[in-house]
Amino acid sequence: MIGGWEFYALAIPVVLLVGLSKGGFGGGLGTLAVPALSLMIDPRMAAGILLPILCTMDLVSLWSFRGRWDWANLKIMFPWAMVGLLGGALTFQYMSVDMIRLMIGVMALYFVGHYLWGKYLLQRLHAHGPSVWRGGFWSGVSGYVSYIAHAGGPPIAIYLLPQHLPKTVFVGTTVLFFSVVNYTKLVPYAFFGQLNIGNITTALVLLPFAPLGVLLGVYLHKRVSDRWFYWTCYGLLLVAGIKLLVEGAAGLLAA
Repeated sequence: MIGGWEFYALAIPVVLLVGLSKGGFGGGLGTLAVPALSLMIDPRMAAGILLPILCTMDLVSLWSFRGRWDWANLKIMFPWAMVGLLGGALTFQYMSVDMIRLMIGVMALYFVGHYLWGKYLLQRLHAHGPSVWRGGFWSGVSGYVSYIAHAGGPPIAIYLLPQHLPKTVFVGTTVLFFSVVNYTKLVPYAFFGQLNIGNITTALVLLPFAPLGVLLGVYLHKRVSDRWFYWTCYGLLLVAGIKLLVEGAAGLLAA
């Protein structure tokens, strides 16, 4: 189990923020969790600690948004997400800590850029329906980065947001999608030792904050504009991404 108040002073707000996002804002800020915790611990350890917490959040979110999902999209998304997860499981064990930090830093900066670009462009796009090609590609990417860093939200947003789904259907669809993805990840995470006793014990300490964050997100879903929430959190993600990018690149160059 990880000791030290500094870790929990960071981890508790991160869990609450991810729960808020997952419960009411489409789950996109799952991208924040691993980069933030990687500032203090090994990214592989961070991913292992977070997975049981995310699975707990999924149960609360599934109940809150039960039946509010789009099956036409999910039938396209599920198979290709499994392909992406397989790719992540087969390559993750061969990556060094610095490689993972570099990859997560690049993904974090990309996701911030996508958010800023999307805020400008999505208002100008015409709505389109489900697509096997777009859905398959972005779901595969989502499965891969979800395995590496629980960061599958933005690729799915790239696919779903241009469809202009009702807000609740959009959130419900992402909730069911990532519930299946996260529970599937339990198998390879356990096989490769990321769900060891230390990680599980640390996760149990943080676990009470998981449903609290989700329930707050559900409560705020229809009451608060998401603008302040996303601008603040993507600002934090930008800072974490830059730091991880620099540290990862420096470590690889020094090797």
